[in-house]
Amino acid sequence: MVAVKLLRCYRCKKKFSARRIIFECDRCGGSLDIEYDYDEIKKHILKEEFKRACVSHWKYWPFYPIEDLTRIVSMEEGGTPLMLDKESGFFFKLECVNPTGSFKDRGSTVEISKVVELGVNEIVCASTGNMGASIAAYASKAGIKATIFVPEFAPKVKAEQIKSYGAKVVFVKGSYTDALNKTKELRRKKGVYLTGDYPYRCEGEKSVGFEIIDQLDWQIPDYVCCPIGNGTLLYGVYKSFAELKEVGLIKRLPRLVGVQAKGCNPVVRAFHKDMDELPKLKKTKTVAGAINCPDPVDGLKALHAIRKTSGDSIDVSDREIMKARSELGKKGIYAEPAGAVSYAGAKKLGLKGRVVCVVTGHGLKDPFVKLK
Repeated sequence: MVAVKLLRCYRCKKKFSARRIIFECDRCGGSLDIEYDYDEIKKHILKEEFKRACVSHWKYWPFYPIEDLTRIVSMEEGGTPLMLDKESGFFFKLECVNPTGSFKDRGSTVEISKVVELGVNEIVCASTGNMGASIAAYASKAGIKATIFVPEFAPKVKAEQIKSYGAKVVFVKGSYTDALNKTKELRRKKGVYLTGDYPYRCEGEKSVGFEIIDQLDWQIPDYVCCPIGNGTLLYGVYKSFAELKEVGLIKRLPRLVGVQAKGCNPVVRAFHKDMDELPKLKKTKTVAGAINCPDPVDGLKALHAIRKTSGDSIDVSDREIMKARSELGKKGIYAEPAGAVSYAGAKKLGLKGRVVCVVTGHGLKDPFVKLK
């Protein structure tokens, strides 16, 4: 069973067939969103039985755009701990314990499973490191050739991780956007299949939100704090909550808090200036390299998700990020700088109540970073 109805451009609302291989809107270049038949999904959700099943990424398969569940490419991603820290009162969703060390594995298992369904044997991806490592690992498991374009500022340890899975690494001078443009150029010239922050990845990253609600025994947190790089994770989490409400499993949505580094903060700027589009940033710099995305692919989606949940958005300095990282270490959580951003933002806002901070990446991803 797959309940996908169509793809729709988030910006101009143009509709596309769910069977079409497309990565962005061919009219305005906007990010695409997948729409489902929720009445069909309801038929496959026996509420009490569904609730009692053990937490895991693929528990929520009715909400994914995968037709053949016998061919999924999985490394037992998901089912990550939701740890309550009594000192701060915050919950931490420890995405750093996924197979390749970040939340990206949730998107990769869905994205590469779709690649297998389509019969694709070669892919390219632009990444600051974590997504590239995840794509490389899942592609290797599926026997698919992968080339990963990374900006030169990406930590060398991440490049080594990508190479260890057998993928080719191409370093690009400039920003993440420059690396992304290289992959799009290959798409235009050679028709290669793009992987990365596109519709199927977003659908996989929804499971972060599904699991948070599940692990809280179907009680709704007051706030969920996510770092924003490309914005795909935050929008995916929003979409998971909206879908659970749509099928009647929850009655309200948590407030979403999007946190960015002060050195790369287009979503935060747009939120606080009541802008309908994101500002174009030319030069960005932060110790949280994993979220150094000056032109975020799903930034507009993330902005709207924050507004729709009456949430908030804040930026944090490099010093605040590193302090939060150090404090997490004393709680037994080793996070890379980008993974500590959600905690830094929650503290800066002084959030109260039931607060969940998503720790997106492991400290071993970027162990040598220091303030300059």
